[in-house]
Amino acid sequence: MTFLANPSQQALGESSVQLAVRSMSMENRYNVPSVNQVFKDNILLNLHYLAGTVRGKNDINWENIEKPFNYEFSLKTGETFAFHDQILPEFNKNVVKTTNAHFNSTDGFISDGYLVGDGVCHFASLIYWAAKDAGLTAVSLASHDFAKINEVPREYGVSIKYMPGNLGNSGRQNLYITNNQDVPVTFVFNYDGTNLAVSVIEAKGDKAS
Repeated sequence: MTFLANPSQQALGESSVQLAVRSMSMENRYNVPSVNQVFKDNILLNLHYLAGTVRGKNDINWENIEKPFNYEFSLKTGETFAFHDQILPEFNKNVVKTTNAHFNSTDGFISDGYLVGDGVCHFASLIYWAAKDAGLTAVSLASHDFAKINEVPREYGVSIKYMPGNLGNSGRQNLYITNNQDVPVTFVFNYDGTNLAVSVIEAKGDKAS
């Protein structure tokens, strides 16, 4: 597994510092090739929902989704990213960004015969791992220790679930990342056709005096 990413020049330059980077292979999400393809497709679809290049099922073009892709978003000090929009009250007021997806067939996510949306937990776990490495406030209340996530240490496994109308359950099976730094941080996502990397970048020299 590689831990190298390719952040955009806009995000990472002489005035920025990379706080963390983690990556995983899209060819090693599951040991059965046909199931691996489902996990891969759901992860990449989730990435495109996050980026806003897909806003609904009618936008999905699998050929485009599987192409190399870069996206980034920033959090100001005190702002929070949540993986989905069933958000616990203690986080809700600071959430400014989600992945904009609900991981169901209505959104175009697919099934390997067990669950629709299998694989999105891998994506959340990669983001969580990078955020923890970067020293951000990252909260996962539901562990994924019931199943191995290839290339991600077990302690960073995040269980994601979205159930309309069930805030208590879904809100706990979410991921919350808050920027506790005194400067903005940027999350950079780079899919090179094989590996998906998440980098966390901070601007230098902008700290409040």
